[in-house]
Amino acid sequence: MSVLRAADPPTLPQAGGGMRRIMARHLGRLAVLGAALVLAGCTALRVVYHQAPSLSYWWIDGYADLDSRQTAQVRADLDAFFAWHRSEELPRLAELLRDWQRLAPNDITADQVCVQFDRVRGSLERAAGEAAAPMSRLALTLSPAQMEHLARQQAKSNREFEDDFIKPPPAKVLDRRTERAQDRIETFYGRLSDAQRQLLRQQLAASPFDAPRTQQERLARQADLQQTIRQAQADPASARQRVVAHMNRFTDSPTPGYNDYLQASIQHGCRQIALIHNSTTAQQRQRAVTTLKQYESDLRTLSSPG
Repeated sequence: MSVLRAADPPTLPQAGGGMRRIMARHLGRLAVLGAALVLAGCTALRVVYHQAPSLSYWWIDGYADLDSRQTAQVRADLDAFFAWHRSEELPRLAELLRDWQRLAPNDITADQVCVQFDRVRGSLERAAGEAAAPMSRLALTLSPAQMEHLARQQAKSNREFEDDFIKPPPAKVLDRRTERAQDRIETFYGRLSDAQRQLLRQQLAASPFDAPRTQQERLARQADLQQTIRQAQADPASARQRVVAHMNRFTDSPTPGYNDYLQASIQHGCRQIALIHNSTTAQQRQRAVTTLKQYESDLRTLSSPG
């Protein structure tokens, strides 16, 4: 259970390329930063979480090029969001980690992994919902120049995706995916054996991940974002509703066949995680339990008043 982040994209709701861009799904990245830190296995969780409002601000500013008035509002909204996340979501995530500690010593099934995935997805959805109002406020203030800046940043992210997943030879792409997944897994279990690394590579090679298809969905959702902002600015009363609808289209895509593709990716990711976990030794599992316990302790400390 400690390798939930080891599954291939788009196993988590990352149909547009990894929850890394501004607004909605992009703003969903902001909304779920605290959860992502837990699931990514950050070794300095408390330090990074304390810095999360500032890090999130600089991330948003990089995409929207905020002016001084927007900066004040965004910083206030970030402080409010992380205060909510600290009190409401961190205790839930701590309980999630405790449950993973109970599962980790034993073999697990793909169905068990998918149950845990649904719990993680619930946390992400709650956080995204909490972020919808502040994100709609920001959308209403974006100027034409800022919209152009956002479009340039979207184009840059598309080039980066192509450089990582589309342009290189398939073997090189698989090498990169394997290396990244291995790094995440070893954060919990320690060094993998040659056989475990080979199993991971085989699973990644067999995944439904289709980079060109994912890129097309990214482009569609990016255009959707631009349209959502324009529509919200034309009808400010509908801004929050439009932002929420845009967010929802990342997990319930209007693109024919894409939801089936996403579900197949999730199912494969669950099987992959179960296979990797079931290949681990008792010593590796004990290390995972110890790591998860430390993260749980960190989250409970962070969520405590004062």
